Amino acid sequence: MMLFAHGLVVLLTFFFTFAVTTPAELPPGGNRFIIHQSVPKPFKKTGPTALLSAYRKYNSTAPEGLVKAAAINGGAVTTVPTQFDTEFLASIAIGEQVVNLELDSASADLWCFSSDLPESVSSGHTLYNPSLSSTSELRSGYRWSIAYGNDSGASGNVYEDNVRVGSTTITAQTVQVAQQISSKFRPDIDNDGILGLGFDNINTVSPTKQVTFLSNAKATLTAPLFTANLKKGRPGTYTFGYIDAGQHTDSITYVPVNCANGYWQFTSNGYAIDNGKFVPTAIDSIADTSTPFLLLPTPIVVAYYNRIRGAVYNYGYGGFTYPCHVPLPDFTLGIGSSYKAVVPGSYMYYAHVSSTTCFGAIQQNDGMRFSVVGTVFLKSQFVVFDVGGLRLGFAPKAL
Repeated sequence: MMLFAHGLVVLLTFFFTFAVTTPAELPPGGNRFIIHQSVPKPFKKTGPTALLSAYRKYNSTAPEGLVKAAAINGGAVTTVPTQFDTEFLASIAIGEQVVNLELDSASADLWCFSSDLPESVSSGHTLYNPSLSSTSELRSGYRWSIAYGNDSGASGNVYEDNVRVGSTTITAQTVQVAQQISSKFRPDIDNDGILGLGFDNINTVSPTKQVTFLSNAKATLTAPLFTANLKKGRPGTYTFGYIDAGQHTDSITYVPVNCANGYWQFTSNGYAIDNGKFVPTAIDSIADTSTPFLLLPTPIVVAYYNRIRGAVYNYGYGGFTYPCHVPLPDFTLGIGSSYKAVVPGSYMYYAHVSSTTCFGAIQQNDGMRFSVVGTVFLKSQFVVFDVGGLRLGFAPKAL
C-alpha cells in the first residue's frame, strides 16, 4: 500500500493520574437530570468537509490537499443506518421557545438560529425570536462571531434570556443570536445551534467574553459535573449533576484537565493497534463531543493504516481511505496509570467516498497543536466531565 509519513514534534506533558471506583456519586441536594438523544440525523458531512471543519474549529492550518478535497467533495452524505452518530442534539428551552441545540464540549458559545436571519438560510429550522420572549433583553454593544470549516460561519447580536436544560434553569443567561449565517448550515435543519460545554475563556462574545451555561449551572447541580454516554447507531445520553453507576461496567479512571486553552485537555500515555504491543508516548488531547474523528499524530495514524490491506493516504479526499470490505483493527488509548480504553475496529468507519472506498474515522492532526479525541472514541467509553475537580474520567461500558 502507499502510505506517507513525515516528522512531527510532539510536546510531551505529563500529568499525575489516578483511578477510583466512583466519586461521591449522589451527594444530597441540588439538581440532577438526564438528557436523552432524541433527534435522529438523516445525513452528515462528507469526510473531507468534516475533517476541514475540525481544523477550522481549532484555528489550525489545514493541509492544502484537504482544503482542495473539501472544495471538490463538499456537502453531505446520507447516514440512515447510523443516524445518531453525527451529532448529539437536545431540546433546550430559551425563554418560552424550544430549539434543538448540539452539545459541544469543545466550544463555549450558546448560539442559535433566529428570526433575524433571511429565509434563504433559515428555512426549515426552529428560530428563536427574542421579541416573543418576555424574559429576553438585548445586550447593547455586544457582538459575536464564529468561523467553521469549509468557509462557513455565523455572527450576530447578544441577548440575555432564561435558559432551561433538563430541570435546571439559568436566568439572564447569555444567548448569541445569529443574524448572519453561512448557507452551508441550511441543509442540517434539525440543528438549530450550539450549546457549548467548554470553558469560559474561549467564548467568542466581544467586547467581553461571557459566562457559559455550564459555569452558571454548576453551583445548582448535585455535583459539578456532567457525563457523556454516546453510542454507535443508537441514542445516547448526557447526565448533569450525577454519575449513573449503571452506565459503566468497571471503575472510572480520572486524569487531570488543563483548561488554560478553554478545552477539556488531557494527556494520554500511549496507544496500541489491535493485539499489538502497547507503545508508551504522551499524547496531548482534547475531548470533543462534536468532532466525529480521532485526530492523532501522523506516525500513529500511519501505523494504524499500515495494518489495513489496501489503505492509502488519498490526496483526492485529503485523508486516509481504505477498501470498505476490509475489516478494521481495534485501537487502544492509554488513560492514567493502568486503564486501556479500546475502540472497536467497527467504530473506525466514517463514511463512504464511493461504493467501494471508505473514509476512516482516525485521521492525522497534521498542523494542530494537539490531538482531538472525538466521538469515534467517546462512543466506546463512559466519560465524566468533572468541572469541580477539573478532571476527565473514563470507564468501559456495555457496547
